[in-house]
Amino acid sequence: MLDRDFFARMPAAFQELEHAFAALPEWEASVPGGARIPEVLGELAGRLGDNYPYFHPLYAGQMLKPPHPVARMAYALAMWINPNNHALDGGRATSRMEKEAVAELAAMFGFPDHLGHLASGGTMANLEALWVAGRLHPGMKIVASSQAHYTHQRITGVLGIPFAEVACDRRGRMDPDALEALLRQGGVGSVVATAGTTATGAVDPLPEILQLRRRYPFRLHVDAAYGGYFTLAGNLAADTRAALDSIREADSVVVDPHKHGLQPYGCGAVLFRDPAVGTLYRHESPYTYFTSRELHLGEISLECSRPGAAAAALWATHRLLPLTHGGEFAQGIEACRRAALDLHAKLRDDPAVLTPFEPQLDIVVWAPRGTSTTEVSARSRQVFERAAALGLHLALAQLPAAFLSSKYPELRVEQELVTCLRSALMKPEHEAWVERIWEILRKSTG
Repeated sequence: MLDRDFFARMPAAFQELEHAFAALPEWEASVPGGARIPEVLGELAGRLGDNYPYFHPLYAGQMLKPPHPVARMAYALAMWINPNNHALDGGRATSRMEKEAVAELAAMFGFPDHLGHLASGGTMANLEALWVAGRLHPGMKIVASSQAHYTHQRITGVLGIPFAEVACDRRGRMDPDALEALLRQGGVGSVVATAGTTATGAVDPLPEILQLRRRYPFRLHVDAAYGGYFTLAGNLAADTRAALDSIREADSVVVDPHKHGLQPYGCGAVLFRDPAVGTLYRHESPYTYFTSRELHLGEISLECSRPGAAAAALWATHRLLPLTHGGEFAQGIEACRRAALDLHAKLRDDPAVLTPFEPQLDIVVWAPRGTSTTEVSARSRQVFERAAALGLHLALAQLPAAFLSSKYPELRVEQELVTCLRSALMKPEHEAWVERIWEILRKSTG
C-alpha cells in the first residue's frame, strides 16, 4: 500500500545531482549519531503507525490527500541542497521553479499578469491577501460568509481590520442579498468569497457577487484553498462552473497545492491579478538582495525563509501532470467529484438518511434520520464510531440546523447547530471504493 518503488527510483536522480557538483574538492560530511540512525528510524516508523490511514480509500474523512510520488521524490532530492527561497543566494534554481509553477497556477485561474508566490499554507496565503486588502482600503471592513474558514476572522483580528460576517443560504453559500444589505451600509473595502468551504465544499456565487461589485466598489478576494483546482474539472454543475470561471475577475486568489495539488504539507499559494501590489511589500534588507538584480521572492512575501524543496516538488508535479483541461491531472479531480456524486445518490435514496444538498465539489454531507436535531447529532456520532470500528474513517461537522430543516421541515429543531457526517472523497481511487464505503455505512447505520 505504501510506495515501495520510492527508493528504487531515486538512485539515478541522486547520481545526477551529485554529478552537478562533481567539480568540488572531495570532503566528508560529519554525521553526528550516524550509527544510531537505523535504530531511530525504526522507532519513528513504529510511532508513525499510530495514525489514521490517510493514504487509503477507506479514509474518507478530513481533507488529507497523499502527495504524488514525484512530489515526495522531488522534495527529498531538493532536501540534499536544502534551498531557501527567500533570496536567490539561498535558492537560485528553486526560486526559478517557484516562479514557473506559480505562473502555471495563475494561468489556471485566468490571470494573464500576476504577482504571487508559494506560502506555508492557506492561512499564511490568506493573511497576505487580506494584508494587501487592508493596505489598499485602510479602516474599511473585510466581510466573509458565515461558512468561510474561521481564519479570516482571526486574520483580520491579527491585522486590526474590522470584520463582518455575511449570512449563507441553505446550501452553505454566501447570500448575495445579505451581502448587498451590508454593502448598502457602507464601509466595506473587501469581500472574501469562498470556492470550496471546508465544512461542505460550497462555492460562493461569484457571478452575483461580481454584479454587486459593479454597483458597490470593493476588492474581491477568493479563498480557493480547497476548491481552486476544480477549475480544471469538466463535470461540474452549471452554477459551480460559472462561479469558478469567474475567479479570473477577482483581485486575488489563494489555492493550496497541499490539498488537491498532490503536494506535501505545507504548500499554499497567493496570487494577485495586479502586479503593482508588489510595491506594498517594499522593504530594506542590508545583506539579502544584492547578489542578483532579478526579483528575489522575499521582496514580494511577508514570510522570510521558505523551503525551496516545496517549489521543487510542485514544479516536478506540474512537469509530470500539466494543469490542463482534460489532462491526466484534471481527470483525477473529475474522478473525485464522480465518487462524491455516487455516494450522495446512494445516501439520498436511503430513507434512513438525511441529505441536505448535492455536493458542489467532492465533499459529501449527510446525517442519520431522527425526529430532532438532538437525536440526529447523537446518531451521527454513533455512526462515526461504528464505521471506524469497521475500518471506515469519516469526519463530523457542526452545521446550521437550517441546512437540514429547510429540506426536512418535520425535523424538530432544538439547537442552532446539528452534528452531521462529512466525507472529503479527494482521492481518485475513492471512485472505485464507493460501493465498499456504502456497504460499511449501511452496517453502521443499521
